[in-house]
Amino acid sequence: MILSPSLTATLSDRLGEPPQAVRAVGGGDISCAARFTAGGQTYLVKWQSRPPQPPPGWPMVFAAEAAGLQRLAAAGALRVPAVVDFGDADGGRPAFLLLEWLEPAQPADRARAGRRLGQLLAGQHRVSAPAYGLDQHNYCGATPQDNTWAADWTAFYGQRRLGFQLALAAHRGHLPTLRARRLERVIARLSEWIDPGATQPSLLHGDLWAGNWLITGDNAPALIDPAAYFGDREAELAMCRLFGGFPHAFYQAYDEAWPPTPGRDDRIALYQLYHLLNHLNLFGEGYGAQVDAVLQRYA
Repeated sequence: MILSPSLTATLSDRLGEPPQAVRAVGGGDISCAARFTAGGQTYLVKWQSRPPQPPPGWPMVFAAEAAGLQRLAAAGALRVPAVVDFGDADGGRPAFLLLEWLEPAQPADRARAGRRLGQLLAGQHRVSAPAYGLDQHNYCGATPQDNTWAADWTAFYGQRRLGFQLALAAHRGHLPTLRARRLERVIARLSEWIDPGATQPSLLHGDLWAGNWLITGDNAPALIDPAAYFGDREAELAMCRLFGGFPHAFYQAYDEAWPPTPGRDDRIALYQLYHLLNHLNLFGEGYGAQVDAVLQRYA
């Protein structure tokens, strides 16, 4: 892969020499990415030649991602790639995010790493805050994620998560009348399944599916591509179950480190609803049947 001259110049200025041994890295549908070396170090660079303009009050995508990585790193639980630099598109230069390269394990012991992931994620979730949300908005995939603080979890989840997706689905034509009514009914009735007194703000990765955790060379787990905020820890675990990709040892270790709250299994699909709605809004009606099945169950 050949980086653009403007991005090559930016990286050269930042690192003191031009990138060498550049190799494309896959795995994302939002940005381009490449691995390269410079000054004896290995880096990952992500970039967007034409990044979308954020809504008023939202940071640019890479600024938000960098802040999320730094917040998770500060928790001191799970490893994340160190942020080296980032910048907005300017004067023909693409928006970019420059990160430490985490070398994957060859071969990887998924059971061992998954167990460690469960233990360390429980520790990360014990990092708390006075309320639910975050001090800045960010993105879940390409979708803006409203993190305005709220003292009550059901209000936060109902308004900032499900309500935001409802409005977006209506705007994008993914909200037929029956789906809209059922979603509105679920939002109004969240307290029937969620006891705010049994929840606490936990530092979440926010978008923890199988593609956003990896196993480094020492068989240690690491997190990438966060959509971080403070929320109910059950919302994180529900996302982990949505698309699979986590060994049984992960769930077992997490529950040993922090036992589940009674009724958790009844709330899994309720928390998966946010991500299903987000996929509906990002990728279309292919996710409509899953959304409707969850709504029918709870509404």
